[in-house]
Amino acid sequence: MKKFFLAAIIVLFSVAICSADSKTISAASDPWPPFVDPDHPKKGISIEIVTAAYASQGYTLVHKIMPWARAEDAVKKGKVDVLPNAWHTDKRTGYLAYSNPYASNEVKFIKRKGDAFEYTGIDSLSGKKIGIMLGYGYNDDFMNSTDFKREAVSDFVKNIKKLVGNRIDLTLEDEIVGKNLISKKDPALLEKIEFTKNYLSSNDLYVTCGLANPRHEEIISAFNKGLEEITSNGTLEKILKSYGIE
Repeated sequence: MKKFFLAAIIVLFSVAICSADSKTISAASDPWPPFVDPDHPKKGISIEIVTAAYASQGYTLVHKIMPWARAEDAVKKGKVDVLPNAWHTDKRTGYLAYSNPYASNEVKFIKRKGDAFEYTGIDSLSGKKIGIMLGYGYNDDFMNSTDFKREAVSDFVKNIKKLVGNRIDLTLEDEIVGKNLISKKDPALLEKIEFTKNYLSSNDLYVTCGLANPRHEEIISAFNKGLEEITSNGTLEKILKSYGIE
């Protein structure tokens, strides 16, 4: 009888653990303020929105900071549930399931102060050496062109230093994100660079889950339902306004 009672407790405990785990969503991404900001009390726009959307459906988001390429690989393989702030590319649709979009970024080129360059299309990049971020989802025309060179690094501010040091001709980033990162790490660099008026692309932000993850349909569906709820009840607008975004 005692053995049966003990076994029953173990089974119930195991069920409770599985139930708790099924309501936990793991996420990973690199620092990308103000969208992913380890120094912010609520960890940035993306993390706050994604947390709120999942919470409205009874899920808890657990987010870890790691290099973007490693985070994407972990989600692709199903070791981590979601990338909370991914852009769309044709390549990624082969291994990631996408949510509905919840925000957007305008990716602009960054040049040295006083440089007359203005982006007017892929042809205007001919002969340039451009610093990009390792693993980031730039649009396919940009990544497939052979008319210019791309050099990848894992640290955005490193690209800015290479730009100022004349080792590359251009780099690129969302203007809000770029200025935020530079002001945090090396604000003096802001006086030495400027953003183009025209952007390479306007990229929607999505939550993505690896197709290899057996829960990917559940995870994406839960976010979409949660996003709809926080949009209708005003939570999304409140979060965006708290970061100065109308």
